[in-house]
Amino acid sequence: MAHAATMNEVERYENQLTPGWGKLMMWVFLCSDAMSFAGLLAAYGAVRLGSSNWPVPSEKLDVPLTALNTFILICSSVTMVKALSAIRHGDRKGFLGWLAATMTGGASFLGIQAYEWTHLIHEGMTIQGNPWGVSTLFGATFFILTGFHGCHVLSGVIYLFCIFVRGAQGAYGAENYSPVEIAGLYWHFVDLIWILVFTFVYLIS
Repeated sequence: MAHAATMNEVERYENQLTPGWGKLMMWVFLCSDAMSFAGLLAAYGAVRLGSSNWPVPSEKLDVPLTALNTFILICSSVTMVKALSAIRHGDRKGFLGWLAATMTGGASFLGIQAYEWTHLIHEGMTIQGNPWGVSTLFGATFFILTGFHGCHVLSGVIYLFCIFVRGAQGAYGAENYSPVEIAGLYWHFVDLIWILVFTFVYLIS
């Protein structure tokens, strides 16, 4: 009974939250979050330009592996679009399948990033320094930027899982898909931000 009451409260909240207001609030959040990333990337650029012994990223970081990880995350944006399209057409099975693929892509991204972090830490690279005799801020900026983004991906996977559970319970359909669309906005934002982080941290020599 308590579970049913909780679900009814969630449904009432979703019904009261009109699509326009939901999107607006998500856009406000994304704009404020974008400023956080802009500040971090600006700080990274300032530190890098001010350093006389900044390393060439491609010589210290695994660019091919991270390029593959970037591709996986981009593909998860495609599956998110497919999931939204499916629920718009009332295809709940397709929606759940594509959304599961999106979460799998996000989880895979985190797994590969964890592997990369573990490898670098074993080599001696930490947030306080590195074993290569280059700028000590190289490790700090790397872990802060990629870690901050990784937290967003983890939050996104959890967010999508909640949408998946609600979708499996029949909460969304051709007439009520706004929460899915709003979740998609967040996921596409996370993917776009990673392309910027990947370019700044891994590719620019």
